[in-house]
Amino acid sequence: MELPLESRLSIGIQTIHRRTEPATEPWRPTIDEMQALVRLVDDCGYDSLWVGDHIAFAVPILDPLLQLAQAAVVSRRLKLGTNVYLLPLRHPVPAAKQVATLDHLSEGRLIFGVGVGGEFPKEFEASGVSLNERGARLTAALPLLRQLWSGEPVSYDGRLFGAFSGVSMQPPARQPGGPPIWVGGRADAALARAGRLADGWISYVVTPEAYRSSLNKIAAAAAGRKIECFGTGHLLFARLDDTYEKALDAAATTLSQRYAMDFRRAAERYAALGRPEQVAARIRAFYDAGVRHLVLDLVGPYEERPKQIESFAREVLPLLADLR
Repeated sequence: MELPLESRLSIGIQTIHRRTEPATEPWRPTIDEMQALVRLVDDCGYDSLWVGDHIAFAVPILDPLLQLAQAAVVSRRLKLGTNVYLLPLRHPVPAAKQVATLDHLSEGRLIFGVGVGGEFPKEFEASGVSLNERGARLTAALPLLRQLWSGEPVSYDGRLFGAFSGVSMQPPARQPGGPPIWVGGRADAALARAGRLADGWISYVVTPEAYRSSLNKIAAAAAGRKIECFGTGHLLFARLDDTYEKALDAAATTLSQRYAMDFRRAAERYAALGRPEQVAARIRAFYDAGVRHLVLDLVGPYEERPKQIESFAREVLPLLADLR
C-alpha cells in the first residue's frame, strides 16, 4: 500500500531547556528563558515545538511532559511533541494518565512520539526494566494506551505490566482516540511497529535515501490497515554559518559532547549545514523522500540558539515557501 501523507511541510524546533556543555556551574533553568524561547519560535512562524526524553543522559535533561505543559501556556498555536518519549521505561497506565492530561492542557495540540531507547543502558537498570524487553514493552503498551484514552473500562492481564480489570480513566484524552502516536527508530522491528500500530513515524540520523526506503518498509507492514493520514517526521541537526566548514565544526563540537562520542562523521553525513541555500537544499531532499514534519535541532553554543532560530526563519524558510 501507499502511505497517505500530508502535502505541506511543517517545520518545528527541538528542545526547550538546554544547557551549554561543558559547564561547571549549577544548572538553573528559568521560566523567563522558557517563555522567551517559546515566544520566539511562535513569532518566527514555526509550526511546532518538540522535546526529547531520558532518565539519565550524557548531559542534563528535563522531563519532556512537564516542559511541554509549561510551554503550552505560552503559545496557543504551536503543535507540541515528544521526540521521543521512552515509553518502555514507564508503566503504561500512569504514562497514559500523564499524556492524556497534557493533551488537555495543550487543548489537543499534542503529538506523542515514542521509542525504545537503549543507547544508555543505565537508565533501564535504574528503572528496573530489562533492556532486552524494551521492544516488547513498547509494542504491548501502544494498544493499551489507546484503550485507556477512550475512557471506557479497560482490563489487562499480561506478563509485562501485571493484571488489572475494569479501569476507566477519566477524562478521556482531548483528541478523539487520543493524541497521534508516532513511533521512532530505524531498525526493521521499529519500522514494522510503526506500520502496524502507529499513526506516524519519526526518525533521526538517516539520509533522505534511507528515509524513503524505510517508508516503503512501513507501508508494507501497514498493508490492510485503514489509515486516513500517516505522519512522517524527521529530527534534523542543522546549523547556519558563513561556510559549510564552520557549521560542521560547531555541529561536531556540540553533538560529540551531547552523545559522548565523536560525532563529526555523523554530522557530515546526516546534518544540514552551511549557508541558507545549502540547508534548504538538504531539507528539500528530505521532503522529496516523504518527510512532512521536519524537526530542527539547531546545534552550536546554546547562547547562539535564538540567533540561529531567527536566522533560519529569515533566510531559510522563504526558500521553502512553496512546500509550506
